[in-house]
Amino acid sequence: MNTILEYSHVSKQFNSLCALSDVSFTVEPGHIVGLLGPNGSGKTTLLKIACGLLCPTAGDVSVCGKPTGPDSKLRISYLPDKDYLSEWMKVSQIIDLFNDFYSNFDRNKAYEMLNRLNISPKQKLKTLSKGTREKVQLILVMSRAADLYLLDEPIGGVDPAARDYILRTILTNYNDQGSILISTHLISDVEQVLDQVIFLKNGLIALQSSVDDIRANYQKSVDELFREVFQC
Repeated sequence: MNTILEYSHVSKQFNSLCALSDVSFTVEPGHIVGLLGPNGSGKTTLLKIACGLLCPTAGDVSVCGKPTGPDSKLRISYLPDKDYLSEWMKVSQIIDLFNDFYSNFDRNKAYEMLNRLNISPKQKLKTLSKGTREKVQLILVMSRAADLYLLDEPIGGVDPAARDYILRTILTNYNDQGSILISTHLISDVEQVLDQVIFLKNGLIALQSSVDDIRANYQKSVDELFREVFQC
């Protein structure tokens, strides 16, 4: 498998709003790629197209060499930026649901991660804090043996002390033959785990590079270059 995800001249129009414009890039196996940009830059739209929740207005998207569609959904594990789980359910019930729905879901791995994060499977979601619910959603996503993990702001709702633990959870639980695409605006927190970055600005790719090349060519960290490009 040479390419996990490929975008070829992809655009997405919402009436008069152009969310993505002529976006092209590839993600290779075993890479962790940061999809970086301010709010409204098109990051969530890009991820939703990759997992088949949105259709591009123009261009093509393929996952593991095949167009996005029913066959690609098993290969993708997606963490949205919104809380989508039913609050009345217990954590254990949600794990049962995912275990029944996804053939590549590892129930034992899910319970191991719950234990490490000190989350009781007997609790109902409505009793959990926002940050803990987001941790549960991440556990569900990382418990699948997928080829591509699409994570939309996975550390946005947790406190700084928990971010390193969340990143370690991501690093130690994904399929190492697969790849991860992380959308975030918290650059300094995720830079340490990234192999490559894509800067997205107003629906356009402003920069695509390896992290090592950024440090060598620009003599800056990813966070410093991001602030320069986006003037923040």
